[in-house]
Amino acid sequence: MTVELELIVFNRAHVTGSEFGYMQEAIRNGHLASSGPFSKRCAEWLTERMGSRKALLTHSCTSALEMACTLADICPGDEVIMPSFTFVTTANAVVGRGGRPVFVDIRPDTLCIDERQIEPAIGPRTKAIVPVHYAGVGCEMGAISELAAAHDLLIIEDAAHGIGATVGSRPLGAIGHLGTYSFHETKNVSCGEGGALLVNDERFLERAEIVHEKGTDRTRFLRGQVDKYTWVDVGSSYALSELAAAYLWAQLEHESETTAKRLGIWNRYHSAFVELEADGLLRRPVVPSDCRHNAHLYYLLLDDLPTRAAFIEWLGSRGVHAVFHYVPLHTSSAGQRYALAHGDLSVTVDVSERLVRLPLWADMTDSQIDRVIEAVSSFLRALRRPKTPKPIDGPRQRRPPTPRTRPATL
Repeated sequence: MTVELELIVFNRAHVTGSEFGYMQEAIRNGHLASSGPFSKRCAEWLTERMGSRKALLTHSCTSALEMACTLADICPGDEVIMPSFTFVTTANAVVGRGGRPVFVDIRPDTLCIDERQIEPAIGPRTKAIVPVHYAGVGCEMGAISELAAAHDLLIIEDAAHGIGATVGSRPLGAIGHLGTYSFHETKNVSCGEGGALLVNDERFLERAEIVHEKGTDRTRFLRGQVDKYTWVDVGSSYALSELAAAYLWAQLEHESETTAKRLGIWNRYHSAFVELEADGLLRRPVVPSDCRHNAHLYYLLLDDLPTRAAFIEWLGSRGVHAVFHYVPLHTSSAGQRYALAHGDLSVTVDVSERLVRLPLWADMTDSQIDRVIEAVSSFLRALRRPKTPKPIDGPRQRRPPTPRTRPATL
């Protein structure tokens, strides 16, 4: 008789236990639109914890990115530099305002935007840089900030993966002029669908409130600064509902504990695969010494695309749901229509074909973690063909800037 294994899902949203009670409280309060008591608690928590000037809750990270692009005055023809190895909304937020994403390659170690590739991609229409903090590991923000200052560019951090993570002592999302978070159910802290915009530069404070409130000065009205509110700028309905904010508050209250649970699982994976990496059968994630990551995800880099396909199928046959990640945006039909690619983006293409993500969620049991480790190890050891690991960059270091040039055809 065949015993069917319980499926270890790739993700399961963590529940702290306070969500339902807080949602009931919100219902009893009779305020289910935005700007209620729970919305204010969440915004204050984000502002204080991240050291931001203001946090505005949104119904997704997508809408936070759209707000950021509006505040940055991205106009038709403007260019915004970003990695191709990211989710589609990073680019869509720019394209939706008539701008053009300019894709550059990622680092082979952290898989974050390669800061050495940014300056060569800067042109006369460049307005902003969007560093994407992949897997909750910070980009090289010191170098990126220097470049932005030298060329008078804005930095919009895509920290969808980044809550609870830092570069040095600075929280991801709170370093650039503007930062964005995701509270999608796949993220460390979630409310099903949700996000936040961090306003870190005082120049954008007043206008951010207006854009957030459908282009009106309603926030000033609520503070008693005007006797009525009216339409004063562009904007949209970006605010998170109070019911979702009540759920989110239960998550934010326990963010540290949730992150600690995820780190425990991440560390077990990382320790288990040391020998497999030494044998050249895979490559583990790289976390620079100046970064404190948040265990948002755990990935492996395998040898090639066929190996990855067989690996995912093998894990599936053993009840383990593993997935790959981004298809590079510059290879997509929309990416080729709306964006530019600076250089061949060879690292992006290579990584996208070899990366596989393992199940990682806060409530995984020891036996589930053991099953994942055993399934991974049994597949790779069965290959019996150790190789020399593919080289990666060593410790982060500043390199002389590449001369500022742009290819004739992008």
